[in-house]
Amino acid sequence: MTLAERLALALERGRQTNPRLLAGDLRDGDDRPHDAMTPAAVLVAITDAPRPGVILTQRTETLRRHAGQVAFPGGRIDPGESVIQAALREADEEIALPPSAVEVIGAVDPYRTVTGYTVTPVIGVVPADLVLRPSEAEVASVFEVPFDFLLDPANHRAASATWQCLERHYVEILWEDRRIWGATAAMIVNLSRRLPWA
Repeated sequence: MTLAERLALALERGRQTNPRLLAGDLRDGDDRPHDAMTPAAVLVAITDAPRPGVILTQRTETLRRHAGQVAFPGGRIDPGESVIQAALREADEEIALPPSAVEVIGAVDPYRTVTGYTVTPVIGVVPADLVLRPSEAEVASVFEVPFDFLLDPANHRAASATWQCLERHYVEILWEDRRIWGATAAMIVNLSRRLPWA
C-alpha cells in the first residue's frame, strides 16, 4: 500500500470518529460568526519517504504578523478559490512546491485563530527529493519533521503565556532547535486525534 493510500484510509477512518478537537484559540467572549472570519488554507505536505516527514517553514523576522514562527505553507483564500487550490498556490509561492508534485489526500477540520482566520489544513503527499526554495520575503527556512514524531501525543506539551492581560493556554512541540506552537501546533494536535496512524 502506498503512503497516499494509507493516509486516505486513515483519514476515512478518522472521519468516522468523534475525537475531542481544538476548535480555535479565540479568547473567551469572542463569538465572531463564521462569516466574520477570513478563510485561509495551509498545506500539510507529507514526504513519501521510508520515514515520512512534514514540511514546515520558519517565517522571516521582518513579517508584520507571526514573525519568526514555525508554520505550514499557506495563507488567505482568494475569491473563487477552493481550500485545496489556495493551499497549493500558497505552497508554490512560499517554498516553490509545484502543485503538480502534490497528491492531495483531502482537507481536515478547520481551526479558528485569534487573529481572525479560519484555517483549513489540506493533506498532501509529495516526493521526498523535492528541491524547495523559500520566498525571501516570507520564509527564512524550510525544514522537515518526522510525521510520527509530530503525531505522538508524548511530544505535545501544554504551555501558557499572558497575552493582552489574559492567560492563554496553548500547545508546543519542540523539534531539535525549533519550537512549534500556537495554531500550527494546535492543527498538528487535531491531526493526531483525527488521523489514526501506525
